[in-house]
Amino acid sequence: MGTSDYAPGPVRVSFLVLTHAARPIERSTARVWLARSLSDAPFLKGTARLERVAPGIAVYVASLRVPHSGRYFLLAEPTGGYKIQGVATLDVPEKSQSPAIGARAFPSKTPTLEDAPAEKITTARPPDVELLRTSVQEALERHRAFVVVFATPKFCASRTCGPAVEIADSVRKRFGGSGIDFIHVEIYDENNPALGQNRWVQEWRLPTEPWVFLVGRDGRIKAKFEGAFSTDELARAVQRFLV
Repeated sequence: MGTSDYAPGPVRVSFLVLTHAARPIERSTARVWLARSLSDAPFLKGTARLERVAPGIAVYVASLRVPHSGRYFLLAEPTGGYKIQGVATLDVPEKSQSPAIGARAFPSKTPTLEDAPAEKITTARPPDVELLRTSVQEALERHRAFVVVFATPKFCASRTCGPAVEIADSVRKRFGGSGIDFIHVEIYDENNPALGQNRWVQEWRLPTEPWVFLVGRDGRIKAKFEGAFSTDELARAVQRFLV
């Protein structure tokens, strides 16, 4: 599983399907079923799409609707080829730890190039300067739609999270002139994992990393992604919710 923070309602679920030899099964889609227990009939059927995160890295992503809090069981079956299935649990509390879709974005005064040189506020090399020009607080005060990515290119916890900032910057280029701000926020205090999470990650109550939030001109969260995501997935969301 590539996601873990859920709440009743629409949820984004990402996952891999692995053989017993830990080899990923990558096909264009996978059928998914959701049930309340391993002995219950599924109450929901859907399709997950394989999203290419980076060369050689892909994850399945499904959009599901979970009716209530509790434990659910997800069965996934990649389509085509020989038949293989994987099963996982989804533990859904009454509320997510991260800010909910529809909630107001926290007005964090995230660091920008006006505060310090790029090399001090990002671990991306070369620095992602176009994602460091506006703070979350400034975007909210100006009533601008924005995409904020919380990620650390240098210290990400898994190989799938490394491209997050690069992907966000690629999507920014697609939407040049649209009036949408793209913002990058690092994860660790002084960019040092030994010092723990910085105050902006704590303000947004993020239990994992990376995270991406799409915020509308009204200051409310329209969509959010936990974990790995592709350029196309993020671009589709920006087009749907922010343009």
